[in-house]
Amino acid sequence: MAALQIVNVEKRYKSLQALGGVSLSVEPGEFFGLLGPNGAGKTTLISIIAGLNRADSGTVSIDGHDVVSDYREARKRLGVVPQELVFDPFFTVRETLRMQSGYFGLKRNDDWIDEVMANLDLTNKADTNTRALSGGMKRRVLVAQALVHKPPVIVLDEPTAGVDVELRQTLWKFISRLNREGHTIVLTTHYLEEAQALCNRIAMLKAGKVVALDSTSALLKRISGSQLIVHLARGALPDGLKPLVSHPDELVSGRKYTLRVNEYTDVEPILATLREAGAVIDDMHLQQADLEDVFIQIMEGEK
Repeated sequence: MAALQIVNVEKRYKSLQALGGVSLSVEPGEFFGLLGPNGAGKTTLISIIAGLNRADSGTVSIDGHDVVSDYREARKRLGVVPQELVFDPFFTVRETLRMQSGYFGLKRNDDWIDEVMANLDLTNKADTNTRALSGGMKRRVLVAQALVHKPPVIVLDEPTAGVDVELRQTLWKFISRLNREGHTIVLTTHYLEEAQALCNRIAMLKAGKVVALDSTSALLKRISGSQLIVHLARGALPDGLKPLVSHPDELVSGRKYTLRVNEYTDVEPILATLREAGAVIDDMHLQQADLEDVFIQIMEGEK
């Protein structure tokens, strides 16, 4: 049974088709990335998963429980960290987490609340009113609220947007631990290096449709984007290599050239061609394609 099953979900706001038949399945224990530019439909999809919005058609289920017809059971199994900073200004951090526990019928949950606060560096703010917290600390409280009932499925919507490096590292250490313990993680983020480092599998949305869905390693392999960057101390770039130049202005401006390569075996023929032309290399390095290269090519429609 899938931890999260989304089948042909559509959502329209008047003339805007926010989601146009999204289908995907996230398996138990996966660390899954949901990526896309602003306006792609990510937040709309998360709102439907969380039961805050209703799809025009299609179904969403969490651990086999439909988010509409079996909302109570589905919601018990889900923890969502929203993108917006939403908090109650009248309670301390501990009071906030105790109330959140109460929403799920959990009594005597202080041991887990203490553990969550410790892992998010909130212990020394436990008795501080939430309105007195910095933006980064409020973000930590939102994460703690989503985790307080130990949900098997955790959805993180831009959890590190606008926060410092320390919080990012603290958060990912804790979330990675929860993932190792069996929790399913669904992450949306604009920090593509985070997605590349953390996610086993990734779906990319564009204009409300899934335009890529594969393992992270497969996405990186199928997209050409590696580059051989060479600096010539002497000589010119041979005509035979000019079609490989990624930035045409380099042909005019000077001695540095960025050449597209698909695999390591492409490098030696390039070097041989340079030697035969009498060019002398001053410096060079191979720059591997990363998830940002993949993302840009897919969003531009290049497969």
